[in-house]
Amino acid sequence: IGDWLAQDANKSLRKDLVIATKIAGYMPSSGVPGQRTDPPTPGQMPCRLDRDSIRAACAASLRRLKTDYIDLYQLHWPERAVGFFGSSGYDPENEREDVVSIRETLLALKELLEEGKIREYGLSNETPFGVCEFVRLADELKMPRPVSIQNEFHLLNRTFEDGLAEACAPNHLNVGLMPWSVLAGGSLSGKYLGGERPAGSRFTLFPAFMRRFCADEVMPTIGRYKEVADKAGVSLATLAVAFCRSRYYIDRHGSCIVGATTLEQLKENIDGYNVRLSDEVLEAIDEIHFERKSPVVR
Repeated sequence: IGDWLAQDANKSLRKDLVIATKIAGYMPSSGVPGQRTDPPTPGQMPCRLDRDSIRAACAASLRRLKTDYIDLYQLHWPERAVGFFGSSGYDPENEREDVVSIRETLLALKELLEEGKIREYGLSNETPFGVCEFVRLADELKMPRPVSIQNEFHLLNRTFEDGLAEACAPNHLNVGLMPWSVLAGGSLSGKYLGGERPAGSRFTLFPAFMRRFCADEVMPTIGRYKEVADKAGVSLATLAVAFCRSRYYIDRHGSCIVGATTLEQLKENIDGYNVRLSDEVLEAIDEIHFERKSPVVR
């Protein structure tokens, strides 16, 4: 993206683009912080959401993207010990004594906002408590509130509806959802049904990555959603994206994050934004969901 933006023919387009990127959340040992220096620093080190880390990560993103500002700067996951990436639940015994406070994280983001290096900021993989605390402290610090939250949401994981939907609603905290993995790693294309593993596909190349999306126990549910899609006359991928768009917390003030390897896949994703699902189709989706809620969450 940075190389493309740096081309003379594209420089004038920057003002028309919305560019988003992230800073990684807490990891006790990672190679990510080393990628923030030029040249990269070898070795493993902690990944945190403290002031120095946020400023270093933002500077590295600006350098790589070859731009003066980032439109949306997101915290990839919390510093706190909470469940995400398919896990759930909270145990206070897992909290660390040295956890970076939300206040420190916000103060660093406030600096970047005031310096014009970021235009807005957002959260990712957050909880209702986290969203409420970020908003409360942002108000206390007299700085803008987060504008978005990037959490997992799709036909196989609708846990956002349980508490975050109310907290983030336009009439409450007004934090728009930008769901990641709306196709559950490609499983909601239907291409893995019947034990298929197409050449070059994600779970063929990386069978251990997010294996919960392709587990044998979720295949019957995916198969039922495909039956709904077939009856509606759309592909399963289009149904999955269109379902996400049908949620008010995405359609009114959020967006869908899509990923595509081919132009054909991209077309299917875009078609999901051109399709409005009927009440009958949405009821059929809910019937499947309520029989076994969010089967990929542990």
